[in-house]
Amino acid sequence: MTTTASNKVRLATAWFGGCAGCHMSLLDLDERLIDVVGLVDIVYSPVADIKVFPEGVDVTLVEGACCNDENVHLAHEVRERSKIVIAFGDCAVTGNVPSMRNRLDRDQMINSVYFEGPGKPPPTSVLGHFLPTLIPKVLPLHQVIPVDIFLPGCPPDPERIWAAIVALLKGEPVLLPEEMRSFG
Repeated sequence: MTTTASNKVRLATAWFGGCAGCHMSLLDLDERLIDVVGLVDIVYSPVADIKVFPEGVDVTLVEGACCNDENVHLAHEVRERSKIVIAFGDCAVTGNVPSMRNRLDRDQMINSVYFEGPGKPPPTSVLGHFLPTLIPKVLPLHQVIPVDIFLPGCPPDPERIWAAIVALLKGEPVLLPEEMRSFG
């Protein structure tokens, strides 16, 4: 699976509604990150602070649930521009903690958080202009775009991430043993 002149896999990671724990777990690969970086070009990631999702990505790890219009827009860009999309962690796979807001009235929740709490409320123009608009219901990634691989865990432990990355870099299917297919 190499598409660059350097014979490296073009790898992206994206962070939607979640806690960043999946990215932290990815960084917990420790010295194995040196091996990974030798085999991939990181073309988009909150870790690398690249602003535009590029064309021609081989593999994208998507952490977090789709919570707002920016998440949905980026999810579609990720799908259009990536050969393999991985729902990375329980929030991307099931909606997990961010989907707890699905039981609440969205408008009442926004009102409670931004206008009824302590302190000065923001101007109403800020909500729709500078803050992304919440979608009516938090969705796991596969309910927004087709997903190729589900990598559960909250967060997935580094061994699970490593097993998936090694299989992908070898061009093999990601077949995790049963103990690596658990949630939480």
